[in-house]
This record gives sequence, C-alpha cells and structure tokens, in this order.
Amino acid sequence: MSGLFRIILYALVAYFIYIIVKSYQSLKQSKKGRRRPSSKPSIMVKDPACNTYLPKEDALKETYKGKDYFFCSAECRDRFYETKKKKG
Repeated sequence: MSGLFRIILYALVAYFIYIIVKSYQSLKQSKKGRRRPSSKPSIMVKDPACNTYLPKEDALKETYKGKDYFFCSAECRDRFYETKKKKG
C-alpha cells in the first residue's frame, strides 16, 4: 500500500510543479504585453480562378473588361484568362 501512496504523492507534487510553472509563464507573458496589430489591417481579396483569399497587397492585379481581378499566382491568372477565352 505504501508504494501506491508514494506514486500518488509523486503525481501530486508533479502536478503542483506544473501549475507553478504555467502560472509563472502566464505572468511572464502578461508583463511583455500584447503585440499590437499592424497599423493598418489588410484587405483580403478572392482569387476567381482558385477561390482562395489573400491580402490585397500580395495579389497580382489584372484588369479585364474594366473590372479589377486579383490572383494568387501567375498560373491562376493564366487559368482565368483561358476560361474567359473558352466562354467567348
């Protein structure tokens, strides 16, 4: 019976050490403060070829028939133009 008691005691001590370490880490993180987001949030645009969203500043911008389209890559841009050619 003393072996089982010893295991339970070690488990409790390990758990309390874990709680203390986590509390210390939380205090350390809160002292650093939160990181401020970038000064200007980015606008997300949708790639019409592959339906993915990406930040506008990272997108390839093309104008087709007076409308602006944004693409994640040159491959998606080319695929978009291919489908437009097929439709007429």
